[in-house]
Amino acid sequence: MAKRNLFLFKVLLLFLALSPRSNAQGVGINYGQIANNLPSPSRVAVLLRSLNITRVKLYDADPNVLTSFSNSQVEFMIGLGNEFLQSMSTDPTKAQSWIQQRLQPHINRTRITSIVVGNEIIKTNDRVLISSLLPAMKAVYSALTSLGLEKQVTVTSAHALDFLQTSYPPSAGTFKEEFIQFLQPLLDFHAQIKSPFLINAYPFFAYMDSPKEIPLEYVLFQPNQGMVDPNTNLHYDNMLFAQVDALYSAIKTLGHTDIEVRISETGWPSKGDEKEVGATPENAALYNGNLLRLVQQRKGTPAKQSVPIDVYVFALFNENLKPGPTSERNYGLFYPDGKPVYNVGLQGYLPDIIYSSSASTVKTLNLWRAVMGLAVGGLILDMGVKMRMR
Repeated sequence: MAKRNLFLFKVLLLFLALSPRSNAQGVGINYGQIANNLPSPSRVAVLLRSLNITRVKLYDADPNVLTSFSNSQVEFMIGLGNEFLQSMSTDPTKAQSWIQQRLQPHINRTRITSIVVGNEIIKTNDRVLISSLLPAMKAVYSALTSLGLEKQVTVTSAHALDFLQTSYPPSAGTFKEEFIQFLQPLLDFHAQIKSPFLINAYPFFAYMDSPKEIPLEYVLFQPNQGMVDPNTNLHYDNMLFAQVDALYSAIKTLGHTDIEVRISETGWPSKGDEKEVGATPENAALYNGNLLRLVQQRKGTPAKQSVPIDVYVFALFNENLKPGPTSERNYGLFYPDGKPVYNVGLQGYLPDIIYSSSASTVKTLNLWRAVMGLAVGGLILDMGVKMRMR
């Protein structure tokens, strides 16, 4: 076993010497865990380091993940689930307890830059939950302020685009009237604390619903005629940028030009049901590959050309326990064994599962992590992960 581990370590060194790692620079990744076959967080830490991915978004504050990335260069957005919002909105001490239990034990060793309070709350149409969002965000911000962390850790929330009434042309973007009463004070708070407004944007859904009306090239960032906004004469050659600028326009109607829009989720499934038109590995490779190139080039949208688009790709792995149509389980860039689902120019290294607890095995795994610039410690066996909600 010791000789085999030493051999694998040498292979890793060779891999790092030869592996191209520039394609992922500046890209964030969503690390969802609704699965029962994913590699342990300690192995994932090595994989992401080999890919040069330094920004990760979680849907919770999993201590196993945060510990595995301690003393690394990876920046984390951690999630505060929808199930906490109502209690925190009425009892701010619940937010303080959450911060003390989920954030404070890791903040000195792991780079936590944002707390995403809730995910796609407005899409739920639950008025009690929607009205709880802003008070919960304020409670979290107050808890951070009391600890002197409000400048180090940003408070934000992620939203689906369903709250838009109009998105075409982009300059005419508006919010649905019934949500303005919630969105106006929410945007005011974002402006007050200078935090970005996050959206989960999926051109795939628009194409799936209207494949005969929407050119595939337009949603996959391929050469196409595009469209010209008649109000601004700005040319759009992809749907994602049009969606972002439509949101900027909607935000402006509520009096704000001082809030940055960032994409907390976007991606394309490699497999889908019969009705999920366009869900193929070829299209997924084109979407994510072309998107990564735009991010690397620091491209901005037509209306915000000086602001490089900020993107977290969904997702790192296929998640086999996600409910819903087949596509929901096939957004990953990688299979759980670390093999790419398709080629987007990202070649990473996932260490083998190590079941031995011998001193030589522990030393070898720690050598792997040291080479990757990660914290070393006791051997963590690959025992699977608990389910985490996206």
